[in-house]
Amino acid sequence: MNGSPKSYPRPGESGCPVTFKSQYENFIGGKWVPPVKGQYFDNVSPVNGKVFCKSARSTAEDIELALDAAHAAKDKFGATTFEQRAKLLNQMADAIEQNLEKLALAEVWDNGKPIREALAADIPLAADHLRYFASAVRTQEGFIAEHKENTVAYHFHEPLGVVGAIIPWNFPILMAIWKLSPALAGGNCIIIKPAEQTPASIMVLMEVWANIVPPGVINVVTGYGPETGKPLACSPRIAKIAFTGETTTGQLIMQYASQNIIPVTLELGGKSPNIFFADIANENDEFFEKAVEGCVMFVLNQGEVCTCPSRALVHESIYDKFIEKVVQRLGKIKQGDPLNMETMVGAQVSTEQMDKILHYVELGKKEGAQCIVGGSGKKAIGGELEGGYYIEPTIFKGDNKMRIFQEEIFGPVLSVTTFRTEEEAIQIANDTSYGLGAGLWTRDIMKAYRVSRAIKAGRVWVNCYHEYPSHAAFGGYKKSGFGRECHKLTLEHYQQLKNIIISYSPQPTGLF
Repeated sequence: MNGSPKSYPRPGESGCPVTFKSQYENFIGGKWVPPVKGQYFDNVSPVNGKVFCKSARSTAEDIELALDAAHAAKDKFGATTFEQRAKLLNQMADAIEQNLEKLALAEVWDNGKPIREALAADIPLAADHLRYFASAVRTQEGFIAEHKENTVAYHFHEPLGVVGAIIPWNFPILMAIWKLSPALAGGNCIIIKPAEQTPASIMVLMEVWANIVPPGVINVVTGYGPETGKPLACSPRIAKIAFTGETTTGQLIMQYASQNIIPVTLELGGKSPNIFFADIANENDEFFEKAVEGCVMFVLNQGEVCTCPSRALVHESIYDKFIEKVVQRLGKIKQGDPLNMETMVGAQVSTEQMDKILHYVELGKKEGAQCIVGGSGKKAIGGELEGGYYIEPTIFKGDNKMRIFQEEIFGPVLSVTTFRTEEEAIQIANDTSYGLGAGLWTRDIMKAYRVSRAIKAGRVWVNCYHEYPSHAAFGGYKKSGFGRECHKLTLEHYQQLKNIIISYSPQPTGLF
């Protein structure tokens, strides 16, 4: 499609870049393989609430088939050079860029996010991530340590072999690539289990890659968590499991992996604070407007982001002026048809997620929080979108002890409170069981440094938010998980470090 249309056609309409199959099988060993038990489940688009395809309802038997394919490929792929792996990752990135609109449309219809976001961020970031690890693996070095005059210790990076990845529904393609990029760069084969809410866009990606990726190197098996994810995480035939999702499921993944004593990396939930200090107050300059924009970031991706800035901490001296501007800015954000390029807030991913968010909106009211804007719950959008899952963005003012401040809602709901001192802001920011992300806004660079070091979170944005560049380590503290992604350090999560000690001396060691 040439240029940027105001609105993209829907799947099935003339000119739409993506065509979904009516039924998706698993992608195993470079082929489309039907589920062993022959069962499928409906895949519903949150855009209009209608079934648009079916996906394989896989079981432990299908996981075993994927493991067979991965193990058959692991020795050959593990023996490839860094240069060969880098070439493969770059070819995969090329294919993504050549199919940008196709993959973006698939992601929108599967997930409900706005097309402008998928085109500008999700899919380009996925390609960039592949290119980053194509470069990162070529910079990886072994090292040597001198033990004695005639004895040295060599250190080598070796693949783990076959790894598993269970990915979330909020950024299906991007999160899959966050896992598979370092896995492949490190010389591993991988089995991916997508979220059951969004299995289709990953399968479109595998169609794009079908003639690029060697058979068995990437395998995708769809299904429900207990029936598919659990057998993968429990399998003694994987050497590592990576998971992104909510914290209670992460706890289960750790239990499953402990049965075989394999490494785990977890990127879990968050309740990120976004702190606005008094010195930002000057409503007539660009920095103040930037801070306002940073506050309304809670609606990005409909609030379905692990680092969603869902807690705003505003200095009491600027609260009235600042929140007034935030409400004004929120009112200009267009919500509606995700395929319209002007839409900034699309649909929630599922009825279950929509109901969860609506529950928290009502809970906020019952807890006595002041509803500043929104609060009516489901947003009525007519026409072809009438059955879709749309929720009105909502802002509450309350106390950090309330459940709407402490529990992850994963929707377009902002909880606001005030503070008086820097110390109080830090205390409130850290008063959470999570520690994935945080933001702070100030003109004082020394304050920015002090506060960012004091906040217990793996990623702190200063005077910006929702930046996810490659080569910036991403991961959590506390119940937000452990391990790091998006950085060359991630390669260490997908490799063994072998040490070989060699003595060049003809003399006995002299121990006996």
